Amino acid sequence: MRTRSSFAALIFIGIIVVGWALAFVVYRVTGDANSEWIGAIALVFAFAGFLATNVADQWEKAVILRLGKFRSLEGPGLFFIIPIVDTIPYWIDTRVITVSFKAEKTLTKDTVPVDVDAVLFWKVFDPKKAALDVANYQGAIGWASQTALRDVIGKTMLSDMLEGREKIGSELQKIIDARAEPWGISIISVEVKDVLIPTALEDAMSMQAQAERERQARVILGDSERQVAEKFGEAARTYADDPIALHLRAMNMLYEGLKENSTIVIVPSSAVETMQLGGLAGMTALTMGLQDREQKARELKKTNGSEA
Repeated sequence: MRTRSSFAALIFIGIIVVGWALAFVVYRVTGDANSEWIGAIALVFAFAGFLATNVADQWEKAVILRLGKFRSLEGPGLFFIIPIVDTIPYWIDTRVITVSFKAEKTLTKDTVPVDVDAVLFWKVFDPKKAALDVANYQGAIGWASQTALRDVIGKTMLSDMLEGREKIGSELQKIIDARAEPWGISIISVEVKDVLIPTALEDAMSMQAQAERERQARVILGDSERQVAEKFGEAARTYADDPIALHLRAMNMLYEGLKENSTIVIVPSSAVETMQLGGLAGMTALTMGLQDREQKARELKKTNGSEA
């Protein structure tokens, strides 16, 4: 229920004060003791002025009915009506209004029950139609929104609903706007906030996504193995044309293994023959070379430590 403006109360008080002041002046000048009737008349005019004075805010429109028939739209600002003859059944808010609505346990096109939350942005562009052509325009907008949402859900696959919320919002806006335009209401936009699906289906979709990621990982691993095999093939062709390079590579691999592990390394007999390590002299030379290198490394560490 809308409260009266303080300006109407100010007019009421002002008329009473003026009337009683006039009655006092008449009593002092004429000495007529019956001057109280002036104050009574002032009280009647003050009450009528209080009922006739109305102030609409900047975003409001007042619907005026005269003896039940539409007379005009008033506001914003100060306006007057005829008490008893004119009435104001509606004060229409012309600002943008937001309404949250939802559809619970609604089946999609592929028979999956979902709960959908959405927000509707709308405004009244014709207050006369909103007041006269529909009994409760705000309630009508709410029911029209829910009905349209259920209709769209029933025509949409779950995958499309999860991926294309903007498309669903645009479709809802067209449907609701077509229903609300005869009521003088314009739909600005519809936004889908959330789509909730059953827990069991969430687990199944999570397992499906995990399986898809594993498949992609295996594909990537297989592709990597193919690329490595191609590189090994290229290296084999290079070593086939250059036995000295293969010999140096084999000796380097053996040296790296002995340096890291410092234990016995088992190599194929073919590799031993290739690197000419079959004799005792070859093995001794290799061992002495490794020992000399390790001795030099220890001396270098001691030298660095003493300098520090």
